[in-house]
Amino acid sequence: MNKQPTFSNKEQRKIIIRLLIYIKPYKKEVSIALFLLFLTVIGDVLGPYIIKVFLDDHLAINHFELKSILFLAISYLIIQLLNVIFSYFQLVKFQEIALKIIQQLRIDVFKKIHQLGMRYFDDTPAGTIVSRATNDTEAIKELFISVLSSFVQAAFLIIGVYVAMFLLNPMLAIFALVLLPLIFLVIHFYRKHSSVVYMTMREKLSLLNAKLAETLSGMGIVQTFRQEQRFNDEFDEINNEHFISMMDNTKLNSILLRPVIDLIYFTAVVIILFYFGITSFKTAIEVGVIFVFITYISRFFEPINQVMERLALYQQAVVAASRVFKLLDETEIEPKQMDVTDDIQSGLIEFKNVTFSYDGKTDVLKNISFTVNPGETVALVGHTGSGKSSIINLLMRFYEFEQGEILIDGKSIKSYSKNVLRKKIGLVLQDPFLFYGTIKTNIALFNTDLTDKDIQAAAQFVQADEFIEQLPNKYEQKVTERGSTFSSGQKQLIAFARTIATNPKVLVLDEATASIDTETEVAIQQSLEKMRKGRTTIAIAHRLSTIQDADQILVLHLGEIVERGTHQELLAQKGLYHKMYLLQNGIVE
Repeated sequence: MNKQPTFSNKEQRKIIIRLLIYIKPYKKEVSIALFLLFLTVIGDVLGPYIIKVFLDDHLAINHFELKSILFLAISYLIIQLLNVIFSYFQLVKFQEIALKIIQQLRIDVFKKIHQLGMRYFDDTPAGTIVSRATNDTEAIKELFISVLSSFVQAAFLIIGVYVAMFLLNPMLAIFALVLLPLIFLVIHFYRKHSSVVYMTMREKLSLLNAKLAETLSGMGIVQTFRQEQRFNDEFDEINNEHFISMMDNTKLNSILLRPVIDLIYFTAVVIILFYFGITSFKTAIEVGVIFVFITYISRFFEPINQVMERLALYQQAVVAASRVFKLLDETEIEPKQMDVTDDIQSGLIEFKNVTFSYDGKTDVLKNISFTVNPGETVALVGHTGSGKSSIINLLMRFYEFEQGEILIDGKSIKSYSKNVLRKKIGLVLQDPFLFYGTIKTNIALFNTDLTDKDIQAAAQFVQADEFIEQLPNKYEQKVTERGSTFSSGQKQLIAFARTIATNPKVLVLDEATASIDTETEVAIQQSLEKMRKGRTTIAIAHRLSTIQDADQILVLHLGEIVERGTHQELLAQKGLYHKMYLLQNGIVE
């Protein structure tokens, strides 16, 4: 097991200060909650004193004046009743503030996830990201609900108890003050050692989520290739590591939390009783004073015990917050887009000497140059790993490139806003993704500018209406997660309709017909011909039969364009394209 990093006090303070910034919008609510908390502390201090007065002024001397006793009894009951009311409202208020803060934090995390570049998702498992947005933010919630309120209450109560003890017996109050350094030493020792344990716990929980997400998303493959036992073993290994880290946490808490503080408390009680015992040989000791001191010591240690118990939540929250802030501070965001008014008019695309690497070491594209004139169709072909999809990724600005230029209508692609690029460039992927909802919402993608007629027209244009009209609810037919109830061809047709509905100027087809059967392909090729008219089209294709009518075909190999021309020109060259064509058609020379 790798050793997890620890947090210094300075780093923990930075994290807490950053979390406290989220309280700023709720200053009024926090002030109300703190005032109610202050009132409950006053009640906690006054209650024992009233009992002390009853013991010393009435019970000890057999002085039972009804009026005075009733006044004490009623006062005590009123204080306890008000304490219950104030405690209720301050707890509700703290909970409300905490929930609002976590709500905002989750919004920030979810928003940040959508701003992250594709490189981040290439390197980070989906389950780990989910863990940041759910488990880690949930742990932070406990910081605001339990920890901060307990810390503030403990501070108020300790101050109140100290003031009361100094008024009653300064010597014993000073003795109680001496206990604080010992308690702070225990707290410091616990924080130092628990940070390692909690970091390990959060990491192992994140790995559990990642493994679970991977298994669920690939369940078909897992069962097809009978990999259930292997995945069970891997999950069991991670789960066991998480169990070990949880046990380490349990052992640490069992030693350093309540047991140690209770030991200090019992020692303090024995010393106080010993002090009163020695003092009683010289002067009379009031029973009420003994009672109130023991009670105050108990009240003094009660919040400290609560703080110690909350330290576990505090450490979890600090570790969780560090992981959340690491995501929020992630610099691997989408390529910067300039907020300009330039629009794509004709769709002229130019790649000029573009070189690109995903990892900064190995170039997947090397000195790529080509031009796609408005209305033309350019096809990209080549073996797996030749760089076809990388060209699409750069054109869609999923990744940033440093060497070369990509121009649209003579202007750098970096000068267009993201909204313009996404609106004017229509992308259809090999594996279409459908969202939970209806066919209608999946075509429109909540674009309020599209009417029902526009949606139906788009579906008719790509001949998706033929199967949609046969469904029980037609365009309102429910779509489950990832569109699992539809065939691959049907999902692809819906994706085509989604793209056409936005009326893009540039079409990007990434093996768009790969998942469609032969009969459907014939029909959709007719639609594609209509789609390409008046639009610049870049199409990735493995089946060469689907791009024979392209104005230009670029043949890529190991990140370079090795051949270019029309279908007939490339066949005449008898190069790589010619070999691919013969192979696909089963022709042996």
